Amino acid sequence: MDYILEMKNISKSFFGVKALSNVELKIRRGEIHCIVGENGAGKSTLMNILSGIYPYGTYEGDIIYDGQVCQFRNIKDSESKGIVIIHQELALIPGLTVAENLFLGNERQSYGIIDWDRTNQEAQKWLDMVAFKEEATRQVKDVGVGAQQLIEIAKALAKNVRLLILDEPTAALPETEARHLLDLLKELQKQGLTSIIITHKLNEVCYVGDRVTIIRDGCTVGELTEKDQPFQEDVIVKGMVGREMLNRYPERGGNYIRPEIGFEIRNWNTWHPTYTDQQVVKNASLNVHKGEIVGLYGLMGAGRTEMAMSVFGRSYGTKTSGQIFKDGKEITIKSVADAIRKKIAYISEDRKTYGLVLPKDIQFNTSLAGLSKLSRKGGVIDENQEVLVAEEYMQRLNIRATGISQLTESLSGGNQQKVVLAKWIFTHPDVLILDEPTRGIDVGAKYEIYCIMNQLAEEGKSVLFISSDLSEILGMADRIYVMNEGTICAELDGAAATQESVMQCVVEHNKEGGI
Repeated sequence: MDYILEMKNISKSFFGVKALSNVELKIRRGEIHCIVGENGAGKSTLMNILSGIYPYGTYEGDIIYDGQVCQFRNIKDSESKGIVIIHQELALIPGLTVAENLFLGNERQSYGIIDWDRTNQEAQKWLDMVAFKEEATRQVKDVGVGAQQLIEIAKALAKNVRLLILDEPTAALPETEARHLLDLLKELQKQGLTSIIITHKLNEVCYVGDRVTIIRDGCTVGELTEKDQPFQEDVIVKGMVGREMLNRYPERGGNYIRPEIGFEIRNWNTWHPTYTDQQVVKNASLNVHKGEIVGLYGLMGAGRTEMAMSVFGRSYGTKTSGQIFKDGKEITIKSVADAIRKKIAYISEDRKTYGLVLPKDIQFNTSLAGLSKLSRKGGVIDENQEVLVAEEYMQRLNIRATGISQLTESLSGGNQQKVVLAKWIFTHPDVLILDEPTRGIDVGAKYEIYCIMNQLAEEGKSVLFISSDLSEILGMADRIYVMNEGTICAELDGAAATQESVMQCVVEHNKEGGI
């Protein structure tokens, strides 16, 4: 068998804790190989070893690439062999042009002076290969996340990549852009490129993967080959979590929806904060009963996050107008502090930027939004009480960590998300706006988040659940609002809604002039 890569008996520890234990990985030349596992299973750690981020000497085992034992001491060592990694957090500089980013550290120069004409021309050549539709001279901050992923792939191609590693490449992409990216990888495969994809989206594994390696608790537990037997999501899930999951979405214990409307917005409008002539949300109205989970679905750019953030203390937009009602009474919210005082919480889709202070520990992050509840006279924090609160929520939400003093940056994505939830649940909100709460986390952690959502609804909270994953909206929501181009274009009963009926709402709105 022609293997381009073999990783043998790879073990890695952090502060005495085993992250990987004798992991085996074999990648055939020219295949698309998927690596799956729960958050914290060790997938990214394994790829960081391969790419030289964790250098030779900090782990045990052998990396055999193209038949040679390699000892990568940094990323440049691995890139010199044609191994390029694209991380989930894209390594692009927003203020530079696409072309400048493409050749960053790999500049087109002559006698120490950058040749800008050559830079832009060569950049356009690589961009054309990945079907990038913008100009190479455009600034990165002005293109979407899907386009930025294409830039990263073009950047890798410009480095003569032979083995491309993609860590959660579609986590932040809507379904259409995700499918375009996967189709591109299949096209590059025909040209001889070998790819490794780390992903939690099992439908994508079935669509694009030739083989799958399953990692659980730092160990290789299985390998599946599509040619031997077509991939089945249930089989992959069982390998990931170590048990069968008969239901992806937990059953509600009963009907806890109350007749009272807990949260409502009417005729909500907001404009883009920079391009102030661009209206992002247009006369949007919705309501959530107490004890109800309401789904808000829309494609990328529909205005869901912008609406939520503008409602939550005017943290997005300009010229914002409309009415907010809580428990039947109109309220005014002028700041995030106002929103917290009025018992409204917003869990951001970007936990690492807006949800957590990553260099701080679980204790610090859990209490951050509710410090007033822990303050003595004079504003002094009762540290003993803070410890008790952090330990209570760590246990309540099943946050897997060594203790409340563990830094949040060292937690898996699913456990980071639970810390964000703990932070906001501690404020004892009546209304929770959850924006993509399961983005970038594995199927087991998703199930736990869904259970927390159900529990909050059972306690009588009003839960607004924003997601671009239509299957989880259908699986969790009592009612569904469909948003398109800044407008609420439909309201559907959750029990009766289907993927077809939801998408039909978007299509019909487009026909009526939505876009």
